[in-house]
This record gives sequence, C-alpha cells and structure tokens, in this order.
Amino acid sequence: MSKSPNEANRWRLAAGVSAPRDERLHPEAGAAAATPDLSADQQQMLSDRFRATLATGTHGLCFSPYLEGQSPGDQIREAQIRERLSIIRHSTRWVRSFSCTDGHQHTPRIAHELGLKTLVGAWLGTDEEINERELQGLIEVAQAGHADIVAVGNEVLLREDMDEDALLARIERVRRALPGVPVGYVDAYYLFEKHPRITAACDVVLTNCYPFWEGCPLEHALAYMQDMLTRTRAAAPGKRIVISETGWPDMGSAFHGAQPSQEGAMRYFIDTQEWARNEGIELFYFAAFDEAWKVGAEGDVGACWGLWDKDGRPKFTAAGA
Repeated sequence: MSKSPNEANRWRLAAGVSAPRDERLHPEAGAAAATPDLSADQQQMLSDRFRATLATGTHGLCFSPYLEGQSPGDQIREAQIRERLSIIRHSTRWVRSFSCTDGHQHTPRIAHELGLKTLVGAWLGTDEEINERELQGLIEVAQAGHADIVAVGNEVLLREDMDEDALLARIERVRRALPGVPVGYVDAYYLFEKHPRITAACDVVLTNCYPFWEGCPLEHALAYMQDMLTRTRAAAPGKRIVISETGWPDMGSAFHGAQPSQEGAMRYFIDTQEWARNEGIELFYFAAFDEAWKVGAEGDVGACWGLWDKDGRPKFTAAGA
C-alpha cells in the first residue's frame, strides 16, 4: 500500500538510498521539477494510449472496496464488494486483496464468481487478536478454494510490527494448513535481501517496488523499478517472483524528485504494463480505486493512486488529463 512520509523515508534509508537517484547524478535536481504542460492533442494521444493499455487488460490490480467515509475496521457488505469488482473485472485477470476480516473475506469468493484469480492477503500488525482472526480467515478462504496465492502479511517487517521469528512462524503455520496453495509474503524489495530466512520460506516472493517512494523522477522510474526486480531476483534465485505493488500518484505533494501528476500516472501505468506484458512479468498495479481515508494517515498523496476515482469513475480522460 502507499506510504506515510515517515514510512517512505524509512523505506529509502533502509534500501540504501541516501538520496534519490537523480539527485546523486544531478544535485541541482533534488526538488521535483514541474511537469511541462501538454497540448490538447498531446493530452488526447496520451489519454487514448492509456485507455487502450487498460482495455488490453492488466495482469493484476490491488483492490480495496472502501467508499467515501469508510476506512479499515468498518464492516464491508458483499454487495459493495461485488459492485466494485464488477467495475474492474474486464480490465484485469487477477485481484489482490489485503485482509480476511470485516467482510473482506468475501472478496476472493466473489472475484472467483466473476472469473478473476486471487492473491489473498492477511493483514498482520501489532494486535495479536486481529492477527489471529486474519490468519484464521485466510486459511478458511483458501480451504474453501478461493485463493490462488496467499500472502501472510504485508510490509510487516518494513513497519517493524513483528520480528522475523514471529513472522516466520506464521508463514509456516499457513503453509502447514494449506498444502498445495502457494504461500508468500509481501514487503519492500530490499527486505528480501535483509531477511533470507523469510525469502526461503516463501513459495512466491511478493515484492513491492515503488520508485516514487525513493524520490525517483518519472523519466527514470521504469528503469529504477526494473532494478528493484533484479535485486529481488538475486535475493531469491529460482523462486517465483511477483511484483505485488507498483504505481504512481496523480495528485498530491512531491516526494524529493518524484512529482505526482496525471500525465506521470498515465505514463507510468503504460510503461509498466507494456514492459510486464513483453517480459512475462506478473505485476499487480496499485491501485484499482482512490481511497479517500488515506489522506489522514498518509497525507494528500495517499488518496490518489487509483485508476478509478473514489466513486468508481474512470480517471485520465482527455478532458481531465
């Protein structure tokens, strides 16, 4: 998921990024540059290319069904999940869900009913009661046949919510309960280098790759993300590797050399989708929908990562680009 400013700076420092790549090469470029205005014809061409890329279909989309006024902890109705999934069903082959409590446990079943494959996550944190409900929900969803891959936690090590031994025990518990189901863990790419026991325990290494949160300017972002994948592959030789999150925000505050913009969001989506399709990379784009609740936790940029807006309307039309 997208990061708070403190998490993002911790991400950069832990990854060994003392300054964004463009700052190290060009110190005068430390501040995000303004995006040049496009002509009406250029806007139309970019918008058309974006829509064509989306119409071709993504491998996967990160999915949360929250509506205006909802946030984690609220109970989510099945009808709401079905309505949101119906909006994106023709634009993706997989959906990734993040929780197996509070109604989210219904997402994988409904996704399967709509013909989508599922990467199903349990959200683990510091509350052991919630962790237990999440793990039990994950196991029940998978035992019912509705999980094509399971993810035992998301960025737990990045947030320092749990130590390696505790996380490893939970991964092994899920593996024992779900023979035949691929089991993985989601975190920032460089943490698979730092935690080889976790990497070894994964059937599938689920790597989050965000050039934006390392302050990388848009023009270098695809190459930067490819390098993140290269590092993950080096840390997990022979493993199946899935890019579980990557994306670019279309509005909000700049992060060092990374500038949110509608043009940038469209270009990054196009670039990553074409590359992943050509190279056979399994990639989940973050995210299907804008999530208004994230403004409080993550600042203005947190609510602006979706391909559809918070009301389920498609973004990036020529008029809005």
